[in-house]
Amino acid sequence: METARSAVFRCPPLLYLSVRPVPIGLNHASVGNAERLRRRRDGVGEKLKSRVSFSDVNRLITEEPVVRPDGRIRVMEIIARMNIGGPATQILGLCERLNTEEFDHRLYTGQVEETEGDRLGDTVARVHRVPGLGRSVRPGDDCRALLRLAAEMRAFRPHIVHTRTAKAGALGRVAARLARVGAAWGGGRTVHVFHGHLLHGYFSPAKRRLYVGAERRLAAMTDRLVTVGANVRDDLLAAGIGRPGQYVVIPPGVRLGGVPGREAARAELGLPPDAPVVAFVGRLTRVKRPDRFLAAARAVLARLPACRFVVCGGGELTDEVERAAGAAPGAFHLLGWRADVETVYAAADVVLLTSDNEGTPLTLIEAGMAGTPVVATRVGSVEEVVRHGVTGLLAAPDAGELAEHAFRLLTDPVLARRMGESARRWTTESFAVERLVADTEALYRSLYAASSPSSFPRSIA
Repeated sequence: METARSAVFRCPPLLYLSVRPVPIGLNHASVGNAERLRRRRDGVGEKLKSRVSFSDVNRLITEEPVVRPDGRIRVMEIIARMNIGGPATQILGLCERLNTEEFDHRLYTGQVEETEGDRLGDTVARVHRVPGLGRSVRPGDDCRALLRLAAEMRAFRPHIVHTRTAKAGALGRVAARLARVGAAWGGGRTVHVFHGHLLHGYFSPAKRRLYVGAERRLAAMTDRLVTVGANVRDDLLAAGIGRPGQYVVIPPGVRLGGVPGREAARAELGLPPDAPVVAFVGRLTRVKRPDRFLAAARAVLARLPACRFVVCGGGELTDEVERAAGAAPGAFHLLGWRADVETVYAAADVVLLTSDNEGTPLTLIEAGMAGTPVVATRVGSVEEVVRHGVTGLLAAPDAGELAEHAFRLLTDPVLARRMGESARRWTTESFAVERLVADTEALYRSLYAASSPSSFPRSIA
């Protein structure tokens, strides 16, 4: 049985919450003693010697800012990796559309893993790579990324530090404390975005307690907490993370590429022109439950043998999905990652989401914009995207119920068409990328206005 103590050593980023800014003026011996104590406690020891030096710590807290004044609001956005998924899509929409005359917005990120698609190939946005920052937990790399972020903050001196996802949120906010960026030092503001949460479907009970404790402490260091949906906000508040007044709900914003016709889309994907088609679009990870998708597919195939199932995505469960799909030759089409997801939506009669936990899934928004009805588990803020019985159908996390809903839409084309058109209108009106940009710019302005101009000037000479 895993104890809370053993779980700590599986989640080293949680330990960064104990980091405190080192007072300017400490000599190297004092800093060294503090560093040795922290290394002994963390169990990292000699692994960090080659990555973190005492001079690094002293330098990052004493260097003068080098940013050149230009009158804009400076925003430092931090995310662990720009893999294919909702957070990266939101960031790209902002990078391409934020008012550059008003905002100096800079993106800091690490590297994607081999099994993940990289969204940075889709943009010409300027990117600052942070060595050591990524998805995997590696204490040495994580500490190196922490110090690099703090040094970058000292150089850029952002008015706003904007973090996304759990790991980047922890490192970025602790780095802000090290760099003395934030309200506690009379300047700058921090904002963290929850694109979902890790309360369900990710951790053992012991790790969940550590996660909740860490997020509570991080929330106390944060000026604004943003969620992509009201249900996500309510779940976090119920867990004691943050205060109601800290939260702002900003739903996702999406712009889908040109949607091809059904016949052309199916020809492109090698699908029969007249067969019923169900699509799964997303990462093949445990929380997304591709096993549940496969179980629902088998139930549908028992009643509609001609049905085809398209899987667009990849992840650590790709091999397992490939093996399971091999038991029904010809029924499954595994596409891997594709940039033209609109082609997948256009080819499908139904899009199926089978997750145990979600924020506000972009897959469902994009499917709606393509006019394709969806069947989804009623988790997270899914019901804020899918209006049950109007734009799609919601179900419990149960393969049988999901299969029944999918079968209903596949065998009632009039109902499916009506729901698809309703979904197109609803998602286009509610989840446009222009609305996301406007909401984010308004948030940045409010955070900047709340900072102290006298002690943290808009332009640093």
